[in-house]
Amino acid sequence: MKLTKYTHACVRLEKEGKVLVIDPGTFSESEEALSGAHAVLVTHEHNDHIDHPAVTAALRSNSALEVHAPAGVAAALKENTDVADRVHAVEPGSSFEAAGFSIRTFGGQHAVIHAQIPVVANIGYLVDGNVFHPGDSFVVPDGIDVQTLLVPLHAPWSKVGEVVDFVISVRAPKAFPVHDGLLNELGRGLVEGHVTRIGARYGTTYSRLAPKESVEL
Repeated sequence: MKLTKYTHACVRLEKEGKVLVIDPGTFSESEEALSGAHAVLVTHEHNDHIDHPAVTAALRSNSALEVHAPAGVAAALKENTDVADRVHAVEPGSSFEAAGFSIRTFGGQHAVIHAQIPVVANIGYLVDGNVFHPGDSFVVPDGIDVQTLLVPLHAPWSKVGEVVDFVISVRAPKAFPVHDGLLNELGRGLVEGHVTRIGARYGTTYSRLAPKESVEL
């Protein structure tokens, strides 16, 4: 399986001619990531995780594309009735297949940003028993061994210690960054230094991926 990271939270997974995209948001090269995709997974409703116009356009131009998202996101997309039959609401604790990839869902709630900011639904996705994208949360998948962890490096809802604790709690052999669009190089170096050093003590090898860089898993 090939993983390509895009800016911020978006990743594209490819295997056997099929393409799965997770969180094509407005901070990412969403149109490029969605090109030729067969399935999209959306973790939650914030714009940095879903570019509604780009996803709707992709659904209209690509009759093979299916989207899986929390109920609120799915409902918004279904307002475009011409694509509604290819948009599916997802809940935590479920399993399904998307474009030949096996999917399991975890969590259910976005991390708290502030007491006066409403908490929205958030789904973490495990793909093919290998890659885990938590969206905007530090939910640890229960009952499984994650092989490849996508780590939210920086967010309004987190601090460095929580990022490190998430990595050492999941203990995946491999880890790569997501949710890093607001970091400059100084901030990235600080966070990645801690994740790399402390994660290694618990068996996790962290590797940086630049936007549009790919790795084989």
